[in-house]
Amino acid sequence: MTTRSITDRLGGLAFGGDYNPEQWDEPVWKEDDELMRRARVNLATVGVFSWALLEPEEGRYDFAWLDAHIDRLHANGVAVDLATPTASPPPWFTLAHPDALAVRADGTRLVHGSRDTYCLAAPAYRSAARRIASALAERYGDHPALALWHVHNEYGTLCWCDHTAAAFRVWLRARHGSLDALNEAWGTAFWSQRYTSWEQVLPPRATQWHKNPGQALDFHRFWSDEIIAAYREQRDAIRAHSDRPVTTNLMLPAYQNIDLWTFARELDLVTCDQYPGAPGLAAAADVAFHADRARSLGGGRPWLLMEQGTSTVYDGDRVLAKDPGDILRHTLGHIARGSEGALFFQWRQSRAGAETWHSGMVPHAGPDSRIFREVTQTGEAVARLGDLAGSTVSASVAVLHDPDAWWALGVDGLPSPELDYHSALARAHRTLWDAGVTVDFAHPEHELSHFPLVVAPALFLLSDRAAENLRRYVADGGTLLVQHASGYADERLHARLGGYPAAPLREAVGIRVEEYRPLRRGERIALSDGTQGTVWSESLRTEGAETLATYTHGMLTGSPALTRHRSGTGQGWYLSTRLDDAAYAALVGRLLKEAGVEPGVPGLPAGVEAVTRHASDGRHWHVLLNHTPEAVSLPDPAHDLLTDELTHELPPGGCAVLRGH
Repeated sequence: MTTRSITDRLGGLAFGGDYNPEQWDEPVWKEDDELMRRARVNLATVGVFSWALLEPEEGRYDFAWLDAHIDRLHANGVAVDLATPTASPPPWFTLAHPDALAVRADGTRLVHGSRDTYCLAAPAYRSAARRIASALAERYGDHPALALWHVHNEYGTLCWCDHTAAAFRVWLRARHGSLDALNEAWGTAFWSQRYTSWEQVLPPRATQWHKNPGQALDFHRFWSDEIIAAYREQRDAIRAHSDRPVTTNLMLPAYQNIDLWTFARELDLVTCDQYPGAPGLAAAADVAFHADRARSLGGGRPWLLMEQGTSTVYDGDRVLAKDPGDILRHTLGHIARGSEGALFFQWRQSRAGAETWHSGMVPHAGPDSRIFREVTQTGEAVARLGDLAGSTVSASVAVLHDPDAWWALGVDGLPSPELDYHSALARAHRTLWDAGVTVDFAHPEHELSHFPLVVAPALFLLSDRAAENLRRYVADGGTLLVQHASGYADERLHARLGGYPAAPLREAVGIRVEEYRPLRRGERIALSDGTQGTVWSESLRTEGAETLATYTHGMLTGSPALTRHRSGTGQGWYLSTRLDDAAYAALVGRLLKEAGVEPGVPGLPAGVEAVTRHASDGRHWHVLLNHTPEAVSLPDPAHDLLTDELTHELPPGGCAVLRGH
């Protein structure tokens, strides 16, 4: 079933969120029915954390309460995204199967009392998860309310127990084939780590000092495959009884435990959760960062925002409130970039439990509140955008995203802790977002020829295949920006010998790095063009590249810092340090100009976000979000779907969805 089938079933874009009626009583349910109609809710996620109620003891199910709520939602015009409850096993399960409780790297076995307290590699857990998924699908697989299946919740929990160790060894045998190959891949000749039997191989648990980096990298790869296998088991159990699409809600924060490119291919519809990590304009930029990644994971297909908070902004050790208007702006920010609607966690703010203070569409203050008024306004806006269903978003710039490179920068023993993958990825995207450019993310082994510009911000690990792909991209006319510390290691995390980066990439950028020179925390290094670098520097020689800026400090004085190489019909740029924000923005702006990339909607001032969605029949819509405190005149007035009027300007903080000419 396609995503268009879901929007057809809903009669437009999705709007709603997680609904937990089991936390409330009948008077509240009656109020929920009326408030959902008022807010234009048409999709509710049900059952995410209901395992203890659905299966009160092993093999005995109680579906009567869920029957009643699904029937009630259906009668009220609300479709159901039905979840399997496997992210939170009930107490009876952990009492019966204590070996299925998760174990940390230091050997601490966790106990029941929170969510995600299980080991995905434990046979008893996997069996129980398949069993309840099958029971739910058999009962509700063809229910008229059912629009979507929601397997589990936010996969990504890791474990280091003996079940994990056994499964890890099975995976390693399949990947490497022999102990000799494993020893070679992990470099076990160092520190007397050579393995002579498979039983000696363990997960990378707590050790005296640095863990083996090859072991740590393979452990991430193993867990990604194990998580995807666990999802597949539930998905296949559901498909045996139901033809509705099946998905799970991916997490796209600063941690990464899954190869999301691989996982996304297993989903009928990519769905993701997003919570900003900073307030204000940074939150809007984070929405775009998340949405562009989600769309890219599905290969440009429409996707769905499964969770956002009505008033939740995580900022270090604080949970901040959103500003007035953010609910609508953030919702439209996701829809602009391809989401088929917007759901929230959760419908009604809980009165008890571990997430009592997590925001809800109906807050503790009730419907007579700013939050619910904005939720209703947002629901009305989404209801007007049904024409956008199934339309797509195109981008002219790609930022390269490789989970192996991310995991490689998390191993022990690297020269600098400031080689942070997520921040490098987010910074590249933010700079392009500030320039008004819509971005796709791509794996470095993907076909890239349709992008005039590709940015590679943090490819410390680079496979031979990816290096050759990037060489070919440049030779065939593309513009590539490679940033410092890229291509240093191959797919086994073995250092590239003979100079960095990998040989085909060296050919594309026309340089050879001889020495890396990390900078002290807070240290700056001056460049000849008046800019400054931080975090990292490199001693490199040009091999055909043109030097555009040199270092003017210490032993690197006169050494190239920024280079450009014309290779074939394209250009390979290399930046060997981390520029400050203004200088980096200027460099990216220069590359955009030289690659012929312009903002999707030209003529708008800074602070006004604009993205275009395209329908297959030639129609298109410009989604405009004014993130400034000033009214903004539109260079090309057009009909606004949100007001059903001709719009000439955006008010401060205002939004518009303009029908293209």
